[in-house]
Amino acid sequence: MKNLLARDERESAIDRSGDRIGYLVLSYGLLAIVAYRSFVGNEASWELLGLVVLGGLVGAGYRIANRAMTHEAMLVVGITLVVAFALAVVVALSLG
Repeated sequence: MKNLLARDERESAIDRSGDRIGYLVLSYGLLAIVAYRSFVGNEASWELLGLVVLGGLVGAGYRIANRAMTHEAMLVVGITLVVAFALAVVVALSLG
């Protein structure tokens, strides 16, 4: 479907920024709900945590498929995965 109105770069940039902010609010909101349920109600909310992880994987996959992922971004993702795994081990061992 064609756009009804011509859009300039400013409008496109604002749309992308709005989508990015919306994704951040949604992701951190879901993480807060997962943490609250875990610490207060002793419930596991794997489906919500899975949505956050899936959203990140889809975004990264799209960037990689379009060759828009820089080496620095891949390094940050790698470091994040290592730190997250280390924290998960520490939490699992302290709760276990």
